[in-house]
Amino acid sequence: TVAAFDSFRFVIKGTLAGAAVYMAYDQGLLGSGTQGAEALKKAQAVLPPAIQEWTSYIGWEVRTVQMNTLPPTPKFDFSPSDSWNKGVQTVMSALSVAPTRACEYTVEGWKYVKDLVR
Repeated sequence: TVAAFDSFRFVIKGTLAGAAVYMAYDQGLLGSGTQGAEALKKAQAVLPPAIQEWTSYIGWEVRTVQMNTLPPTPKFDFSPSDSWNKGVQTVMSALSVAPTRACEYTVEGWKYVKDLVR
């Protein structure tokens, strides 16, 4: 019974994770940077009214004054796509010279072993 419960939990968690990935893809969060920016703008427009509706539904009081006094979000001069592209270029560059480097290191290794044997 414990194994069945564990497998049921695994299926539920997998389903939730799959649904989260599908929703992110469907909203354009996994697309280009412009699609992600558009999705963020949509979320910023929809989220405050949704939170207000949800809190009024369950009986919590949300002060709109507090929501308006929040500091603005910081602006970062960081492009994930540029960083990703640089990382991919670095990896591909290392992989392209890997066979040559392996040959060089093999020759150096054999020379070192030959010098030790003499």
